Amino acid sequence: MEIFLVGIKDKIENELKQLDTAGLSINVVEAKDVIVDGEQAAYSVMKKPESSVVVAAKMVKEGKVDGMVSAGSTGAVMVSALTYVGTIEGIERPMACGPVISFAPKTVILDLGANVGCQPYQMVEFAIAGSVYAQTQFGIENPTIGLLNVGAEEGKGNELAKEAYQLLKKSGLNFKGNVEGHDIPLGTVNVVVCDGFVGNILIKFSEALGKIISHWMVKEIGNKMDQEELKKISGTLYKTISPGAIMGGGPLWGVDGVVSVAHGASTADQIARTIKTTKYAVDVDLVSKLKSEFKTVRKRLNLDSTEQK
Repeated sequence: MEIFLVGIKDKIENELKQLDTAGLSINVVEAKDVIVDGEQAAYSVMKKPESSVVVAAKMVKEGKVDGMVSAGSTGAVMVSALTYVGTIEGIERPMACGPVISFAPKTVILDLGANVGCQPYQMVEFAIAGSVYAQTQFGIENPTIGLLNVGAEEGKGNELAKEAYQLLKKSGLNFKGNVEGHDIPLGTVNVVVCDGFVGNILIKFSEALGKIISHWMVKEIGNKMDQEELKKISGTLYKTISPGAIMGGGPLWGVDGVVSVAHGASTADQIARTIKTTKYAVDVDLVSKLKSEFKTVRKRLNLDSTEQK
């Protein structure tokens, strides 16, 4: 695997001088600017065409690299991917997905925040992407799919949920109906579908819960047991409740190329895992699998992107 580090060249080279990179295939690609957190994503991507995230996205589009990883502004990565890489036919916007809690290691949730305001047909897109995720990442041949709702019965929820339910019933996917919040840690289904507003709250709640429980253990029972044992148990709990602590990040689904996003506060290990996940997405030709599945389901539902708009 060949690595291209994209950014302010002098800063990257100064960091590399402090590391042992002998035998590694590392290249430095100059980017004259950087988009920082807090900047308006769409405006910044247009205003800074030579920023690191834009340069990297162009490299994906031009075939100079097979995939990219960024732990910068998620919004800027998403806009750069949309602008310079594009999306798979029939998909308007990229999606973010992944496990939320390790008690259900083979349950993936999407969208996790890339799309806050959603239409019913987009929920079908989430289901398709989640199904392909479960097939490629978990090795599940026919993943089960549930729509996150306030009740299990058909007809529950707001208008978005009701309309999405009917579309999912006709999709030909292995749709099991509505699921509730308690079904997530139970692993009732392999794919939980929700809009990005709900999904982002879920994953951040899970991340915070793991940290809080870990800190609570140290504070409340720190003087009652061996410190090494306490550290091991609290660390295990954190990783179990907050899978982001292990995974780091992964691809934006629906992009016509492999573009991955990691949390801005990622550790070195999390960045390494995100790179590994990105390489895996390239190795299994994830984009082609998504294209094939979307084409099949769109045809079955007679969905056309023009009609959707």
